[in-house]
Amino acid sequence: MDAKMWSDMFNLGLPFLEKILRPVIIYLVLIVGLRLAGKRELAQLNPFDLVVLLTISNTVQNAIIGDDNSVTGGIIGAATLLVVNYVVVRFLFGHRGLDELVEGSPDLLIEGGRIRRERLQGEVITLAELETAAHRQGFTSLDEVERAVIEPGGGIAFVRKEPPPEAARHQELLARLDEISRELAGLRAASAAPQPSRD
Repeated sequence: MDAKMWSDMFNLGLPFLEKILRPVIIYLVLIVGLRLAGKRELAQLNPFDLVVLLTISNTVQNAIIGDDNSVTGGIIGAATLLVVNYVVVRFLFGHRGLDELVEGSPDLLIEGGRIRRERLQGEVITLAELETAAHRQGFTSLDEVERAVIEPGGGIAFVRKEPPPEAARHQELLARLDEISRELAGLRAASAAPQPSRD
């Protein structure tokens, strides 16, 4: 390896301070942009949301690295992003109000088994997208859902409806009858078996 190759690999093509400022600015812009875009972008409810997230990384790449393709520049950029993220997460952990402002708060999409269409509209989530998210978590239909919450990170949590007390008692009685039937079948089989003769 010659000296020029080593020089190209490790010599910064941009000033050191600029290599730090570029990732910080892009980080802050993306945080604000994703907050304004809403939770559905992070939930990736349809292929368009996924495409947006994938292309954002490619779109901002040049803004982060500039005209510098050196290894040193990449290390500085990556380290800056990691440090900024660590500081922001630690700071927000101690300031819950600010954390809610930055990340947003959970939002009820289904409450008491009733779909809150105004909240779906507010989060720009269609009924079909909500049903698809429920199917991914093992629900056959939204009729089985008691409560659905979209979290600040974009995940949707579903809670299954509890059966009414009458249905629970009915299931319990059926299970007990099945158990009694099995015991009776066992007793019949035992009594029908030939008894050993006594001499």
